[in-house]
Amino acid sequence: MRLSAAWRRLEALTRPVHPEAREALARRWDALPEGARTPAQTLGRHTPGCEGTHGVFPRCNLACTPCYHSRDANRVAVSGEHTRMQVEAQMGLLRRVRGPQAHAQLIGGEVSLLSPDDHAATLQIMRSHGREPMSMTHGDFDEEYLRALVLGPDGSPRLRRVSFAAHFDMLMFGRRGIERPADEASLNPYRRRFTAMFARLRREHGVRSFLAHNMTVTPRNLDQVAGVVRECSGYGFGMFSFQPAAFVGDERRWHDDYGDTTGDEVWARIEEGVGARLPYRVLQHGDDRCNRAVYGFYVGRRYHPFLDDECPADVRARDVFFRHLAGIRFSGTPLPLLAAKLLRVAARRPVVLTEAAALAARLVRRAGIRRLLVHRVRPVSFVMHSFMDAAEVAPAWAAMQRGEDCDDPRLRATQERLRACFYSMAHPETGELVPACVQHSVLDPAENAALRRLLPLTPVAAARRRG
Repeated sequence: MRLSAAWRRLEALTRPVHPEAREALARRWDALPEGARTPAQTLGRHTPGCEGTHGVFPRCNLACTPCYHSRDANRVAVSGEHTRMQVEAQMGLLRRVRGPQAHAQLIGGEVSLLSPDDHAATLQIMRSHGREPMSMTHGDFDEEYLRALVLGPDGSPRLRRVSFAAHFDMLMFGRRGIERPADEASLNPYRRRFTAMFARLRREHGVRSFLAHNMTVTPRNLDQVAGVVRECSGYGFGMFSFQPAAFVGDERRWHDDYGDTTGDEVWARIEEGVGARLPYRVLQHGDDRCNRAVYGFYVGRRYHPFLDDECPADVRARDVFFRHLAGIRFSGTPLPLLAAKLLRVAARRPVVLTEAAALAARLVRRAGIRRLLVHRVRPVSFVMHSFMDAAEVAPAWAAMQRGEDCDDPRLRATQERLRACFYSMAHPETGELVPACVQHSVLDPAENAALRRLLPLTPVAAARRRG
């Protein structure tokens, strides 16, 4: 009897895709616009999408042009108790609606304004709900903060792995040592310092990390994107994410005509820096007008995408992945458990092994055996997220809330993008998940005004108002 129970537990543990995850994926696929249900689509097939927090710590101690937060964001005090409570509620809703696994960003203003203990406790809350958390930061914190976050009082790791996305660009003012960067290149020592902290943490304490680099792009730094990619690709970032600026957030910080910078122009500069074509259409992440992503690796200075949309064999390998492996959680799953899941699939679907072997052989040929023997392989992905202007999101969302489709072609396109949004935020008070563009364009201003009263920077003044 005990053996039978143990076998059932093992079977459930090694099941490739959790039944709740499969159901959540099916719901997301059914909710996609017809035009987004393409053979390349990952949303609703392999992933429920990414998630983010809101209303937890909107304050930041740097100034950005543009800034996607409302004008009240920096008038809200940072409270660890409030953050933990809100994150618990938001992750609970996401767990119920989107299944037992997802990537979630701990995002607000600046995450390092939380105490190390509150920050660590919040990450543990997110993991308890099956989320793989990523802390969003400007990167201007000391190594002492990082060690206090990751290590417990006895000096041993309390977090065995961490993920951070650090935002560096010349449009940010107030960074220590470089208050007003003259150009992107002047920030490279700060980018290098950031990744070096995590490399030391790995060497000295065995704590693993995944680091992403975020950068807002406007007409002022568009021509410097290629230089950032060329220079920083070897610093230790596993992802480079670029966001063409949009008219969202605090209008006092809109200093350029952001419509002059298109996604195609930004992507061309990324490709210039990489020195290779980046075939983003082989995998679709929601709506291509919102997201582009390419996964690949460097061998020395040469970059090689894992999949090429112009290679029929690669497209076939993608289709086999979606047919037999979609929904398996690769990141955050212990290697022995992941191997057991993959072996269960391969035992029933040998085509998975043959396609994987063929793809590996193609990648080796493209990279070159000699180069692979000489250089270390460095996985790096390139991503672009294009947010929408608040002036378009607000009326499109209002119509969607009324169950209406807009007649205006521009607003109809906005609705299509919102329905295919890859990045959602949870509102436990209503049970609703909203696209990030809606959160920043429509909901943030009132939310931050309310937080300003709940968590005032000057408690004495708040007490007087209550009196």
